[in-house]
Amino acid sequence: MGADCWQVALVVCLALLLDRLLGEPTRFHPLIGLGRLITLAEQKLYGDRRWRGAVALAVLTLPALLLMALPWPWWAEALVLYLCLGGRSLGEHGQAVAAALKQGDLSLARERVGYIVSRKTQTLSQAQVVSATVESMLENGNDAVFGTLFWYMVAGAPGAIIYRIANTLDARWGYKNARYRRFGWAAARWDDLLNYLPARLCVLTYAIQGAGRGRLATALRCAWQQGRQCASPNGGPVMASGAGALGVTIGGRAEYDGYQCDKPLLGQGPEADWRAIDQAVALVNRGAALWAVALMMIAVVVEGAL
Repeated sequence: MGADCWQVALVVCLALLLDRLLGEPTRFHPLIGLGRLITLAEQKLYGDRRWRGAVALAVLTLPALLLMALPWPWWAEALVLYLCLGGRSLGEHGQAVAAALKQGDLSLARERVGYIVSRKTQTLSQAQVVSATVESMLENGNDAVFGTLFWYMVAGAPGAIIYRIANTLDARWGYKNARYRRFGWAAARWDDLLNYLPARLCVLTYAIQGAGRGRLATALRCAWQQGRQCASPNGGPVMASGAGALGVTIGGRAEYDGYQCDKPLLGQGPEADWRAIDQAVALVNRGAALWAVALMMIAVVVEGAL
């Protein structure tokens, strides 16, 4: 048991270090291949029915379950977990938006935020660009880092793979527009299920970091009260907690493909400015370090108890 805890802790630390040093591979990234498989599955299986989407979800997910039957040496787990993480890439996208805003180039900031959000960005105000970016950093911090780590700890490398497949399917099919309202239903619900526990841990991770500025209770209150007002049962509490920990307010109207959405205001404090983007990136990075330290401490305690 002690050896298992140490291996998990060391694999997590190594994968986080590789992500920090190398970032995402520029060529031959597995998610690119997954994207092509998703496109192919949609071409072959699409239909305006929920069961069609469920079949497509199963076709893309069940093969990954078979990986659980394979032996996984520590180095293979570390490599796969590194490839599933996206913390550095997420931060670089956010900082690119912040850099454009610092230069006063709103058009460039709109273009760059369009790489990380699905809403229309061509007419966003500066405040809306900032809000969209901070929301993305906080919510995708759970997907790209904390949820991935959680499912690795629960089910090893195959768990991280299955989780990232779910994230990608939700990003591609989880829309409430005419094409995906029914077909994407199963993918969206599956992603909600897998994210339920990681999102709550992410809420705590963000809130704890607000304690140094007296915002722990505020972050938790925002997650509980405001998070429930959001359409996403997981993204809402995560973003509300992060905004509360940062001491800013995000949210408001957003325009998507074919419809407008009035999102609830999240957090407590002044309207976020470009500095909040860098702070949100730091919140995710520090949170990942906290998880690594916590795992090492757990391994020490477990080994000492044996």
